[in-house]
Amino acid sequence: MEQETEDGRVIAGKVKWFDPVKGFGFVLADEGGPDILLHANVLRNFGQSSVADGARVEIEVQRTDRGVQAVQVVSIEPPEAPEGAPLADFEHLDPEVMEQAELEPARVKWFDKAKGFGFANVFGKSDDVFIHIEVLRRSGLADLQPGEALAIRVVDGRRGRMAMEVNAWEAALTR
Repeated sequence: MEQETEDGRVIAGKVKWFDPVKGFGFVLADEGGPDILLHANVLRNFGQSSVADGARVEIEVQRTDRGVQAVQVVSIEPPEAPEGAPLADFEHLDPEVMEQAELEPARVKWFDKAKGFGFANVFGKSDDVFIHIEVLRRSGLADLQPGEALAIRVVDGRRGRMAMEVNAWEAALTR
């Protein structure tokens, strides 16, 4: 999918890789061509601090003397979920209950990508919400930063409150 805009072209593609520590990554356009630079500041303007490898994106691009780079993120879709069962922590939950979970505003307490998990706090509630790296990846994100604002769907799991979906803060405003 491609559409013309005043400032550049909107191109659909797939995230090749993104490293929040380095502050950039690259997108492969569906139409082919050179890798497209995706800078962390462009991603932050969309309301996210990271994006999962393999996520589908629509980005506005411009050609510079250093190559093609994204200037705006239009949309992000999580990578395709692997076939098979959902995470073991959600197997016992009624799918209807999971579907009815509301999107809640939250802030990241801490997240350790190497450990594969972290915690957030829903505004107005004192208990922590567990966030598993696989839930993050299935939501289209690769990492979280302390203090980052999120919109999360929370369910009561075997080990307490758990995020089953993680979105950029703006998602809570548009749903």
